[in-house]
Amino acid sequence: MTSWRDVEAGAPEFAARVRALFDAHRHKTIATLRADGSPRISGIETAFDDGELTFGSMSGARKGADLRRDPRFALHSATVDPVDGQEAQWPGEAKIAGRAIASGEITEGPSGDLFRADVAEVVHTHLNPQATLLVVEWWTPAQGHRTVERE
Repeated sequence: MTSWRDVEAGAPEFAARVRALFDAHRHKTIATLRADGSPRISGIETAFDDGELTFGSMSGARKGADLRRDPRFALHSATVDPVDGQEAQWPGEAKIAGRAIASGEITEGPSGDLFRADVAEVVHTHLNPQATLLVVEWWTPAQGHRTVERE
């Protein structure tokens, strides 16, 4: 099991940038797998709590049923467009993929299921300081932090 705490320990500056992108907006998008294997995209809220990335599913929601059946997920931060002429200031977008581990009932707000992330991959896509190259950074438990630049 790889927790968010492990990402922070392995690549602290990278993890801080990714977390800032997830914390910048309330609503994110999660991809789960339906019973027939096709993808489902749903809105979701997330939290970083005591070294864990957590998220919930309201009682009876399809995404919760998807995750209980097949725990694989891909989570995407909110996406904002770069401002024309200020592309170098664009913060980029972040993605986290892994497996959802059922962690009991939601204790605050509407009833539902709480999940914590077993993190398999974290990605931050942004532009270089000159805004001339796309920079893709990613972290995995096995290979740590890596970066590639693309035209």
